Amino acid sequence: MTLATYRKKRHFQKTPEPTGGKAAGGALRFVIQKHDASRLHYDFRLELDGTLKSWAVPKGPSLNPADKRLAMMVEDHPIDYRTFEGVIPAGNYGAGTVIVWDHGTYEAVGAADRKDGERTLRDGLAAGRISFILHGEKLQGEFTLTRLRRGAENAWLLIKKRDEFASDNDVTREGQSVITGRTLADVENGSKAKPKPKKPLAAKRRGKERMPHKIKPMLATLVDAPFERPGWLFEVKWDGYRAIAEVSRDGVQLYSRNHNPFETKFAPVVAGLEQLGHEAVLDGEVVVVEGKGRSQFQLLQNYQKTGKGDLVYVVFDLLYLDGKDLRSEPLVRRKGLLKKLFKKSIPRVRFGEHIEETGVAFFSAAMEQGLEGIIGKDGQSPYREGLRTSSWVKIKTRQRQEAVIGGFTSPRGSRVGLGALVLGVYDNDELIYIGHTGGGLDTRGLEDLTERLSELETKTCPFAKKPKTNAHVRWVEPTLVCEVEFQEWTEDGRMRQPVFLGLREDKKAKQVRREMSAQEPANAKATQKQGAKPQTKGSDPPLTNLDKIYWPDDGFTKGDLIAYYREIAPIILPYLRDRPMSLHRHPDGIDGESFFQKDVGRRPPPDWVRTVPISSESRAGKITYLVCDDEPTLLYLANLGCIELNPWNSRVGSLDKPDFLIIDLDPEAIPFSKVIAAAVQVRKVLEDAEAECLVKTSGKRGLHICVPLGAKYDYETARQFAEVVANVVHPLLPKTTSLERRPVNRQRRVYLDYLQNSRGQTLAAPYSLRPAPGAPVSTPLQWREVRQGLDPTKFNIRTMAKRIDKVGDLWKPILGKGVDLMACLGRLERR
Repeated sequence: MTLATYRKKRHFQKTPEPTGGKAAGGALRFVIQKHDASRLHYDFRLELDGTLKSWAVPKGPSLNPADKRLAMMVEDHPIDYRTFEGVIPAGNYGAGTVIVWDHGTYEAVGAADRKDGERTLRDGLAAGRISFILHGEKLQGEFTLTRLRRGAENAWLLIKKRDEFASDNDVTREGQSVITGRTLADVENGSKAKPKPKKPLAAKRRGKERMPHKIKPMLATLVDAPFERPGWLFEVKWDGYRAIAEVSRDGVQLYSRNHNPFETKFAPVVAGLEQLGHEAVLDGEVVVVEGKGRSQFQLLQNYQKTGKGDLVYVVFDLLYLDGKDLRSEPLVRRKGLLKKLFKKSIPRVRFGEHIEETGVAFFSAAMEQGLEGIIGKDGQSPYREGLRTSSWVKIKTRQRQEAVIGGFTSPRGSRVGLGALVLGVYDNDELIYIGHTGGGLDTRGLEDLTERLSELETKTCPFAKKPKTNAHVRWVEPTLVCEVEFQEWTEDGRMRQPVFLGLREDKKAKQVRREMSAQEPANAKATQKQGAKPQTKGSDPPLTNLDKIYWPDDGFTKGDLIAYYREIAPIILPYLRDRPMSLHRHPDGIDGESFFQKDVGRRPPPDWVRTVPISSESRAGKITYLVCDDEPTLLYLANLGCIELNPWNSRVGSLDKPDFLIIDLDPEAIPFSKVIAAAVQVRKVLEDAEAECLVKTSGKRGLHICVPLGAKYDYETARQFAEVVANVVHPLLPKTTSLERRPVNRQRRVYLDYLQNSRGQTLAAPYSLRPAPGAPVSTPLQWREVRQGLDPTKFNIRTMAKRIDKVGDLWKPILGKGVDLMACLGRLERR
């Protein structure tokens, strides 16, 4: 329908009602207006397809499922009508007084997203029945509108579903507007809007620090066995959605680890958090628990459809409280403050309890109760945002794995929908087959999943190597992630007897890796599991001494180093692959002794690590270089203490032809502002030459400016061009730049280093950590960021993942076809 009927019935020069308005994104919205016209009634309106679908409900909505309220469908209203409140003058259509009795968001029952929901609602309206969930201030839970089969064509019934929000209370006794606090009489008498009371925040700010936003949760490393250790805390491993809550005077934001909003999906939890009475940032897990107190992921998956179980937000960490950032505080202090917040019970929100030290007994109890596992946490650990660290570990009572759905087979026998899901995990950018499952899917789940997968169907197999299956496979775009439970990994990397548990809509497909356990924390008394398997492609190498401190001033450990490279692997590996590596090892962290290692032939790495022999000009014979092609090798290097990664500029197969040239701006006792000025000038010269250039921080005090070459020129040609650029720039900035290589001869100058362009020379790779305080990262920049005020220390182990989520991989053009150096050189000569 359009708004033609609505506009035809109204004379807008005589009525204050809105003429139109545009729909916005986000969740669908609803409004219920109390309308005292020729008779008192309630106008029930649902946003759909850019208008408000509207029904007049004479007796108003009811929370009692036994009540079937007549609802007469009327003309569509404009989106802007949802905030209309006032008096429609006599003589006009609908003359009378209107208030906004309730409003909020809603979604169709079972909808995956807004688009899916609108399609479901559209089909339901045509069929005469829609079911939806309201998240209002007065009405919450599931309702149904169903058209009467007899009587007027526009006659429907509005019915409340029997769920946790059902009640015998007469909700229409609440007569005030949810926007202005006025009654119908107040509006008719011209009374001004009453200030809406703010959510109570009893506590005053104790500090002046700003609340952090869009937190990346700290993650736990999987280990094989439970252990006992003084100072450690042990918690239940809940089976739900990890969620961060930001509670402020502006309301509550609840979101997943990938920043997907949860406010609509888990509105009852948000309503509970609004009663907290403090400004806070909380970390926890949204779960649905059954009668025995055990969380079940499938109950959570189906909660909005079935309403079965008890929806709870279990909070186990406190990151910010009333003006004080607590992330650097030890866990025991954070949990102590958190427990005080929950002295008073809050609906749908619960403090995550823990026990101290006795992890082995706690694990045994978890197994007896059928729990997923336990989490162990170092009581002195700070909150390391976005990192998978050995200060937090998880021990599972049974094998579980996130998996990407790459296809499905046809059903057999009496089964409907699909037969089995074909599953994989990512190894770098390749999807690797790990097995298939048909277990765990009920009839309704089969229908829903088949419909979603059918929309993703493609003729192309998404797996790097096409798997062999015992039935015809329909391939799909690899975007859906599920969780499965299985018995064990087979020798060929398959899951034995996997069972489907549910979809993981809080996880991105590209983030799904095969999860392998690391060594348990050092000095822990542990129970040992038997039958450890050798390293296989796609799994983690053996990892050791994860608790060793590598950055003493910051508290970052070797485990944090490994966690960083695990998370950043898909981004950094294209700039390492096929390149010989010079290893710079820091086995005892940045303050310990370090050494360089080019030749790994004397103590060869494991067989699965690639090496290449390369002739050496400085010594007779060949040097065996390590090559980092995949994530396991990357983690192997990190486990060796390779904090920074130093690859060649050229690749195996074209070792004499670099992919890019470098101008390294290396400052000597000079403010960073002078480095920025030099970088801007280098860029101007390169622009005059029409040479594309990229820039990144060195990770320390300098900047690296690189020009893509596409492996078309040898090192000598690249070096000569870089030298020409340096010689053009230096006279333009004679007081702040230098061409002198020896530091003693270039005090308080920026060295325009073009000599990095030679065979075998290495530089820190983009996204590489550096062995310096603060754990800085060599970070690609947008040129607009290279201006006064740029602070390279902001790009570090804690912030890099969030930055990449925001700006993407800025270094991709470096591997492009490259510039025409001869043409560029000619333009410089004419400059």
